[in-house]
Amino acid sequence: MHYSEVEADVLRMIVGATEDGVRAFGEETVTRLVRPELLRGAAEDELTEEARAALATACANVLTISAAELHDALAAIYDGILVDDDLDPGVLTAIRALAHWHSYLEQNRRGELYELAIRSIEDVDHEVSADLDDFLATPEMAAEYERIRRLLGPGTEQ
Repeated sequence: MHYSEVEADVLRMIVGATEDGVRAFGEETVTRLVRPELLRGAAEDELTEEARAALATACANVLTISAAELHDALAAIYDGILVDDDLDPGVLTAIRALAHWHSYLEQNRRGELYELAIRSIEDVDHEVSADLDDFLATPEMAAEYERIRRLLGPGTEQ
């Protein structure tokens, strides 16, 4: 399957999923994208101490934090970024995931969950370097695609 077909299929699944299905998918995916090991590569010169603390707290409490609290945490994180464009990839993944989750919590937009799905696919791709023409050829990428299908597919019980 080509990468563009994977993207289109994920979008189709998100559009067609039930509210409970997209919520469960979002919760599982954002939790995956803010896992502690992604933050281990953060250099002290990338974020202020306050930003690192806000990021760690937001990630640890991602499923219980309110949209307003997450907004404040993201503001502290953004204000505390010390580099122009060279954040550690794991830290950047976590920040992007938190931003998409925040928008979903505030506006209930499924497009934000699509973006979470793409960030999750990119996270796996970063580890295994999937071929764009045969994107699901690696076991890791095939497993991530199946995770998405399992959570969003028709007839899935949440």
